[in-house]
Amino acid sequence: MCRVLAALLFASAAAQAAPALKSGSFSPARPAPEIAQQAADGRDFRLSSLRGKVVVLEFGFTHCPAVCPASLAMLAQARQKLGADAGRLQVVFISVDPERDTPARLKRYLAQFDKDFIGLTGTPEQMAAIRKDYGISATRFPAPAGQSGYQMGHSSYLYFIDKKGMLRAMMPFGRPADEMVHDVNVLAAE
Repeated sequence: MCRVLAALLFASAAAQAAPALKSGSFSPARPAPEIAQQAADGRDFRLSSLRGKVVVLEFGFTHCPAVCPASLAMLAQARQKLGADAGRLQVVFISVDPERDTPARLKRYLAQFDKDFIGLTGTPEQMAAIRKDYGISATRFPAPAGQSGYQMGHSSYLYFIDKKGMLRAMMPFGRPADEMVHDVNVLAAE
């Protein structure tokens, strides 16, 4: 009986001592849906191959005028702030506009932010299946007057996947790099 009580007290103290994530947590955590796709650099990609790293998924498109580049710049800044520990974080950018986001375009676009970011694009059906798995909405609408083409409206969340492949948290657009660094450090320390 004393051992059980001691174990419960220890577990309770350990849970209280663990730092909280700044992002909204998934409770309970659940396995991240697998993504198997060819990456923009031509290599085969499997999300499960990144076990052991904290993975952040961002959904976006290369023609985005403001939100996507701001998020990617923040993610690049977070990797810089991690310094020697930057390798613990892998950013995966998933296109919501596969018709325009060719592998070559996506690779060039991401290289402007961080050469280690992975880009994923594919057929509209492949990308729609990934969006569905993660609950991402994307809507195509006409460009503003005086501009040609179209724009995309989409959910702007960053998904955190821990080292074991569990979907752990979701951060909304506009959060500072320091909060990203905090959450990566918490998840990497587990």
